[in-house]
Amino acid sequence: MKIFWFIPTHGDSRYLGTSKGARQVDHAYMKQIAVAVDNLGYEGVLIPTGRSCEDPWLTAASLIDATKRLKFLVALRPGVTTPALAARMAATLDRLSNGRVLLNLVTGGDEQELKGDGVYEDHASRYKTAAEYTAIWREILTRSHSGESFTFHGERLSVDGAKLLYPPVQQPYPPLWFGGSSEAAVELAAAQVDTYLTWGEPPAAVKAKIDDVKAKAAARGRELNYGIRLHVIVRETNAEAWQAADELIQYVDDATIAAAQQKFKSMDSVGQRRMAELHNGDRSQLEVSPNLWAGVGLVRGGAGTALVGDPETVAARIQEYADLGISTFIFSGYPHLEESIRFAELVFPLLPLEIRKKLAQPNLTGPFGEIVANNYTPDESKKNIQEPA
Repeated sequence: MKIFWFIPTHGDSRYLGTSKGARQVDHAYMKQIAVAVDNLGYEGVLIPTGRSCEDPWLTAASLIDATKRLKFLVALRPGVTTPALAARMAATLDRLSNGRVLLNLVTGGDEQELKGDGVYEDHASRYKTAAEYTAIWREILTRSHSGESFTFHGERLSVDGAKLLYPPVQQPYPPLWFGGSSEAAVELAAAQVDTYLTWGEPPAAVKAKIDDVKAKAAARGRELNYGIRLHVIVRETNAEAWQAADELIQYVDDATIAAAQQKFKSMDSVGQRRMAELHNGDRSQLEVSPNLWAGVGLVRGGAGTALVGDPETVAARIQEYADLGISTFIFSGYPHLEESIRFAELVFPLLPLEIRKKLAQPNLTGPFGEIVANNYTPDESKKNIQEPA
């Protein structure tokens, strides 16, 4: 099991739908989050993409020297860049970070935003382009290790003698991740990507999705890894967690919900539609599965569900998804710095053994916690401390 966190380059706040509790997301803040999650033992961070975000590639590059092991999941954008340029960028970032780059294939689900980027393609056309783009990108990087060039003439894209002189550290190329719910997306995932991502739908829906992708990949003789994208709201008790969930959306009014839902309906993303259909903007229908809360999706695009509960409950829900074949979890919480620490402190000790081993710091043997009365180390198992005579 691998746990990732999220760098909120599109803004961060204590509450949704309001500027109250908002904070400035500058480089210093992003660096705080990156350093924290790196030291806490997270596998990596997802850095989002789109016009509402800072550029993920520059963000990742700016955080390389601040971190030691942290991996960066950044967006690969067919149509927005050429595959040969993207191959060079991926190889360079992989080399500069010493093999800590992962690529998240993003075709885009908002035609209006894409037109602003100069991409005039409908959903079907975008996936045809993405299939050729990904094939070219993979082949250029793969051949870079042997110094070969690559020529390709497709229906939508062509390259002649494409060559990469500086190969990536990871072979044959930095792992390629992708999340898409349409039939075209599933076909692309089965044919070309390494890890398939799903948003946090109820376990039954996630199982159906994974089974579909797994069957189509097997038909091509391929095996994929699977990941899921979720928010988390964890407190020491279930009551406190649900109160925190209610507080997160306490300033979200009906007009804001209606405007957000209208925007989501205008998008051609099947995954976004599925997220919105979990609640249809209805505040009374937000717990869509035990401890799976869709309140975030009332106003947030993309991942719109959160696991809510005490540490034991949330760890159990995580295990339910793991039992379906999910090996990577990408989490986030508001605000992202504090919640990355809270989640690690409360839930990491309950996760599988390999996570706990990774978190062990061999050069730190304790004591942990502030010394009591300048004399005692805090110990939860210590029931009685005799008073001095």
